[in-house]
Amino acid sequence: MEQDLIKRIVEAALLAANQPLSLAQLNALFPEEQPPAPGSLELALESLREDCAGRGIELVEVASGFRYQVRQDVYPWVARLWTERQTRYGRAVLETLALIAYRQPITRGEIEQIRGVAVSSNIIKQLEEREWIRVVGHRDVPGKPALFGTTKAFLDYFGLRSLDQLPPLTELQEIPDLEPELPFDSAPVPAAAAMPETSANDDASPEAPQASEGPSADTSFRTSADSSADSPTDAVATTTVPSHPDTAAPVAEDAATPEPEKQ
Repeated sequence: MEQDLIKRIVEAALLAANQPLSLAQLNALFPEEQPPAPGSLELALESLREDCAGRGIELVEVASGFRYQVRQDVYPWVARLWTERQTRYGRAVLETLALIAYRQPITRGEIEQIRGVAVSSNIIKQLEEREWIRVVGHRDVPGKPALFGTTKAFLDYFGLRSLDQLPPLTELQEIPDLEPELPFDSAPVPAAAAMPETSANDDASPEAPQASEGPSADTSFRTSADSSADSPTDAVATTTVPSHPDTAAPVAEDAATPEPEKQ
């Protein structure tokens, strides 16, 4: 089979698919009696990637395979095609997700110890429903708490091939080890954990803008500072209310009225 035809088949398959395609899936497109030559798929993908230079789309490899996606510099314009309401994630959700991504495997109790507040069950449920996290095991301690880790769907959404592509977060240098067996030294701690807590109930706070339901143009995982702007704060405004004139205490007389002299 000619290389040009293989390239066109791969391109058409990637454009038609609604999810990334792996090399195995691309190879399965060809009949067994006429398989592509060894290395021809990789050559076709590299050629397609070079063809995207200077265009509004790019061919990228994520955890599940290869896909076309919108380039980030034109994404704000293309995003107008998706009129549905964008999902907004609060800072508590983003901090929890960041801790799982950078410190996995990690238990819910360890997340609470780092953040200093209880982790709402709704946050864990929301991340599991998005298929961004899953239970990868149980810690061998009393109670057998679940260990959480990220999924391929998480990597695909943020345009990552592996966890090694997570950007280093050097803003937070010190954080106490939760347990000696956790390999924290090799995994930087997300800056989100260094943010001051907004309130004890921030897990239920209104969600802040962060991620869109539409196709993602981002190729890095980050917890933007914009997400903390919508979070409530603990500051309480104190207002001094002036006394109403009618309620003011009467002023005492300076001296008693003198009696008239006797004639």
